[in-house]
Amino acid sequence: MCRAGAGASGPITVQTAEEWVTLSTAMLTGQPVAGSPLEEELRRLGFTVRRPDGEPPLAVLADLPAGERVAVVDPRFVGHTHSLRLALADPRFPAAAVPGALGVQPAGRPALERALAAGCPLLPDRLAGRLAADGTAVHRPPLGPLVARVPEGGPERAAATAAVAAVDGEAVRLRSAVKARDGFFTTFFVSPYSRHLARWCSRRGLTPNQVTTASLVVALAAAGCAATGTRPGYAAAALLLLGSFVLDCADGQLARYDLAYSPLGGWLDAVFDRAKEYAFYAGLALGAARGGDGDQVWALALAAMILQTCRHLLDSAFAAAATGGGPAAALSGRLDRAGWTVWARRIVVLPIGERWALLAVLTALTTPRVTLTVLLIAGGAAAGYTTAGRLLRSWPGRGSGGPAAPAAAARRLAALTDGGVLAAAAARWPRPAARYAAPLWAAAGTALLTAALLLPATAGTWWTALAAAGYALCAGRAVAAPLTGPLDWLLPPMFRAAEYGTVLILASGAGNGPQTDIAMNGTLPAGFGLVAACAYHHYDTVYRPRNDAAPPPARLGWASGGHEGRILVVVLAALCASATAFTVTLALLAGALAALWLTGSIRYWSSGRPGGARLAHDESGEPA
Repeated sequence: MCRAGAGASGPITVQTAEEWVTLSTAMLTGQPVAGSPLEEELRRLGFTVRRPDGEPPLAVLADLPAGERVAVVDPRFVGHTHSLRLALADPRFPAAAVPGALGVQPAGRPALERALAAGCPLLPDRLAGRLAADGTAVHRPPLGPLVARVPEGGPERAAATAAVAAVDGEAVRLRSAVKARDGFFTTFFVSPYSRHLARWCSRRGLTPNQVTTASLVVALAAAGCAATGTRPGYAAAALLLLGSFVLDCADGQLARYDLAYSPLGGWLDAVFDRAKEYAFYAGLALGAARGGDGDQVWALALAAMILQTCRHLLDSAFAAAATGGGPAAALSGRLDRAGWTVWARRIVVLPIGERWALLAVLTALTTPRVTLTVLLIAGGAAAGYTTAGRLLRSWPGRGSGGPAAPAAAARRLAALTDGGVLAAAAARWPRPAARYAAPLWAAAGTALLTAALLLPATAGTWWTALAAAGYALCAGRAVAAPLTGPLDWLLPPMFRAAEYGTVLILASGAGNGPQTDIAMNGTLPAGFGLVAACAYHHYDTVYRPRNDAAPPPARLGWASGGHEGRILVVVLAALCASATAFTVTLALLAGALAALWLTGSIRYWSSGRPGGARLAHDESGEPA
């Protein structure tokens, strides 16, 4: 992709980005106006400029490689460079248009060829209308104060030129690099300067993926400082964590500034965010271990990771179900019109900015135990608030049968459940599609398993293995019918809570006595590693489809046993093995699953994917 490093008011340097490499041709519909900078602007945006000069436009188009993007521009165009960039260089849409300019990506080329073959004149606005009539989605980017006009004569051209000069196009471009809806901390304490960092990166040819990787490296350094267990180490960890978050904001802003969107970029950004945060939890636990407080803090770190992952997957499942609405949604809309409530509710849900700021402040000033305890309390309150809001949005209204997920949403939910062979076997006998049967089956299985693991009469006995088998049966019955019920989005987070919670309960109670020496008994760290590996797979299942990519194949989930199979393996290992052997089993299982899932991801992304939308995924503080 050709990257423009500055607006019309300054010199523009063109760089080739890694995420999206393609040739580009701009066809002018006639001779340019004398003195017009249009051709130079198009070249700076990375286009080879051609004029048909009597040659049929369809023949010109046929000469271009099939994978090349094409622009059709009226030579009378007057406007900001960023107006052209929005129409011609955004890879997320098959076609985009502003007055006087039409950009067509390779996916939209067939529709353009059909329009020209049907005799549509080589005029951007006419072609855009024909493409839309042909069923191609033509994106019309909002220009705001930017100018994009096709003046008819000298006076109109002079007025358009004056309008361009009156608006700083580069300032508009820089503002548009910031997400319109974001969290309070990000909006007021990071974005005012991180967008300038994004522009600095753009002008030096850095790509969003490179900034994303730098953010990961800084966060890992923060985790390493926290692992020292010293006050200077904790202070350095806090500063580095905030620095990592600034880079995390800058990578998305760089993608929007340069329109450098790609499926791999969005996936990396999302997955690395989770890896950074959970690595920091582990660093805090390692630091506490150096002070003799290891196992209890490891339990807190594991519980914090479980809570945060379940929160993310609950939000993702709710979004995948495409359900909600009614009085609760109407109330949320009315509250949005009261400005202060918007920010209050965005803070309450504890998005990534607020969460990382809380982590940094507490790490610098308190102990890992206090930091993770406060994080669990705040995260639990946020989870309760958002879950209640989603339940109200999904609950049937008065006199209504309640919203139901369509078939496509049901398939997305089914992919998020991560069932294996045991659940599939239990689902072979279809059940009636009762409205609340799926969440009731899942809740029954989760309650049965949790009770068997925690009750003194059954904990550590073979009743837990029987309960794990019962859980597998309930999980299969829950997915035995299409997940179209109004509350079926609860299944993925319930299954994750059951699987991760099983590891936490057994790892924190493994052995015949209390574990006090982390150097001799690493059961909780091994459990942390196992849950982290499983969380990676579940995030991968969420983030690939969000970024215009195929989800992990079902056979990958079956090869890993599914959530119910992994629960049964962990329970049996706890029953049959000594404390040391159980620790080794958890570590080996974590390594094997991580290798399986990472290999699948690497093979998928290295196979080459088509261009698409880089997701600005990071949590925005949306209210429940």
